[in-house]
Amino acid sequence: MAGTFITFEGIDGSGKSTQLRLLANFLKSIGCDVLETREPGGTPVGNRLRAALLDAQEEVDPLTELLVFAADRAQHVRRVLRPALEAGQIVFSDRYADATSAYQGAGRGFSPELIAEIIELATEGLKPDLTLLFDLPVTESNERTQRRANSKQKGDRLDGETAEFHARVRDAYLRLARTEPERVKVVETNQPIEVTHQRVKQIVVPFLQSRGHVCVDEFDLA
Repeated sequence: MAGTFITFEGIDGSGKSTQLRLLANFLKSIGCDVLETREPGGTPVGNRLRAALLDAQEEVDPLTELLVFAADRAQHVRRVLRPALEAGQIVFSDRYADATSAYQGAGRGFSPELIAEIIELATEGLKPDLTLLFDLPVTESNERTQRRANSKQKGDRLDGETAEFHARVRDAYLRLARTEPERVKVVETNQPIEVTHQRVKQIVVPFLQSRGHVCVDEFDLA
């Protein structure tokens, strides 16, 4: 059986990484074979690219940013994603190609045509089976990233972008959800973490059941 590819998207501070971890831990606890990965940084090469790209002290030209993210993704697809999916695993990725459309497309202003060409080149057409879009207002996103900075958690270069930049990114994500409602499911994250986790399970478990993953066959969300 082919695996299932699920991506977790959203603006900074949306809680997507926390929800990915919670869902992966839950599915592993009931016997599912889950691979957790991320972009950038899902491979050894990607980790080195991530360090350079997201360094808050580094000045990165927008075109350089676009192309390095694409290089990271090409390595990720070929070395991690395709092999895992061919092995029948459930693959969770913290960001994927939709992030390029939102951040480098809407955020940086590159044309949709160029973004589509770069994505196709890097992914060889590999698309997620399901995307969870974690959404919250930009004002709340800014408050969460500020709390993260105040707690001395390491921030990144994108955290320092303007509210207008993050608003463009959020709008792009929501347009994508309206364009591809079967694939992209919006999860509002202005609720407690556990409430959001239950909502995520309500979306993902039936989806995995429909894809034939036997590890969730007996699980009842009621």
